[in-house]
Amino acid sequence: MTRPALTLNFTPFALAAAVLLLAGCAAKMSKDECRTVDWRTVGYEDGVAGQPGDRIGEHRRACAEYGITPDLNAYLAGRTAGLREYCQPHNGYRAGADGYTYYDTCPADLAPAFEQAYDEGRRLYVRERRVTDADEQIEDKRREIRRLEDRVAESAFDVLDSSATPEQRTEGVLDTTQAAERIVRLRTEIAALEKERAGYQADLDAYRKTVPVR
Repeated sequence: MTRPALTLNFTPFALAAAVLLLAGCAAKMSKDECRTVDWRTVGYEDGVAGQPGDRIGEHRRACAEYGITPDLNAYLAGRTAGLREYCQPHNGYRAGADGYTYYDTCPADLAPAFEQAYDEGRRLYVRERRVTDADEQIEDKRREIRRLEDRVAESAFDVLDSSATPEQRTEGVLDTTQAAERIVRLRTEIAALEKERAGYQADLDAYRKTVPVR
């Protein structure tokens, strides 16, 4: 899944640039921005945020509406400088651990170390995600059990209500039976998920011990 550009452990200037980039992603460039922007700075912002190479195409399309063409050479020079700052192992690890997509953007001399760190972080992300997903599934089923228990209580009241018709009592008994059966199945599913989650947590704990501190 493609995810948004990230803000990682950059220098203060790079961090500010990345924040500006993220803010700018919400809306395309205006006519004045296209006219006055420093394209080297734009390229640097895209590079330091790990944006893919086709990012310039978005800027080009935005400014084409006003008959303005980006300065490609300045943009590429800035992007190259930004990528060299972005493509460091600690950023690769953080990108993978946060579940972000790597766009194969790093220069050849920096790519191996960045990608190795990214893969380490990505494996951590996958393991953490499995635990989180199991927790969410368990909680969803527990919420359903609580709703069913409320329904059982309501149906029991209908069955015991002296003013209820035979049809209402029959319907109440049927509803109570179905809800009770569903509760049993849900508890069985929760037990299985809890067992799976324990395995996922053990795998996560073991992996964390093997990952270098970055």
